[in-house]
Amino acid sequence: MMNRFPHAPNVAATILAVLALGACSSEKGDDGASGTGDAAQSVQPRGSYDIDRKTGETRARFTDNDGTTTTMRSGEKVPVRLPSGFTVYPDATITNNTRVEQADGLLVLINLETDAPLDELVGYYRNEADAAGIDVATSLQSGPMTMIGGENGDGTSFSLTATRDRDTTRAQLSIGRGLE
Repeated sequence: MMNRFPHAPNVAATILAVLALGACSSEKGDDGASGTGDAAQSVQPRGSYDIDRKTGETRARFTDNDGTTTTMRSGEKVPVRLPSGFTVYPDATITNNTRVEQADGLLVLINLETDAPLDELVGYYRNEADAAGIDVATSLQSGPMTMIGGENGDGTSFSLTATRDRDTTRAQLSIGRGLE
């Protein structure tokens, strides 16, 4: 079976890798780095991840040195909660949903497909971005692929990459704000 969005697993893997690398770091002066002594026994895990065997959903959690916790959920069945002003295209099927939250920050990355023509889907999300005050400053069309993106004054970023293949339009929608 062909992967509909070849970069989607890479995005999830990158997020997991960042969380995992952070979990492996130790603070300066931590005697636990050698794995000996009392300090090694008192080191608490700073991150975790698991994959649900039934649904394939991946969950990750990481707490940095400042105590900020970042969480991620990724999978086809993860409930979709888009930022205010954005909705899932009517009758679209969600093929993957990744949600990363950190304090007041948020990144939502959804993959979807629909029978709707490419220009209708792109127009739908361009209108939602405009209504959210996002300046859609990037617009690129190359063959069957269209990409639009932009940002608003509060730092909310938006991008949509959509491709038409026969009778199906596949898209990846990304909306983010406030992640470090």
